[in-house]
Amino acid sequence: QVQLVESGGKLVQAGASLTLSCAASERSFRTYHIGWFRQAPGKEREFVAAINFQGGITKLADFVEGRFTISRDNAKNTVYLQMSSLKPEDTAVYYCAADTRWWVVAGTTEGVNYWGKGTLVTVSS
Repeated sequence: QVQLVESGGKLVQAGASLTLSCAASERSFRTYHIGWFRQAPGKEREFVAAINFQGGITKLADFVEGRFTISRDNAKNTVYLQMSSLKPEDTAVYYCAADTRWWVVAGTTEGVNYWGKGTLVTVSS
């Protein structure tokens, strides 16, 4: 079992950069693949990025267009989502998810074992 805590969300202007963190206290965190998802008001939750348990494999959603980077520091039990050139349409609650199955965190919200409570990112125009 792992408890995920997201942080770093805030109000920023379009074009700004922001780094979100997903942390856990459990040592087992480093055995989980981690995904970032987001949910905008009135929309379904969608996949943003994923990283495998060792950090050597990543996947990004097409709409990221090179603006976002995912990384992890297993010594700190933390996964990061670095976002740049933010747009108003990036406004959403960002969630991290953990699972031992790569295909679950790398594109689908179905069947994810563990979710954080989310952190709100608001991008003003």
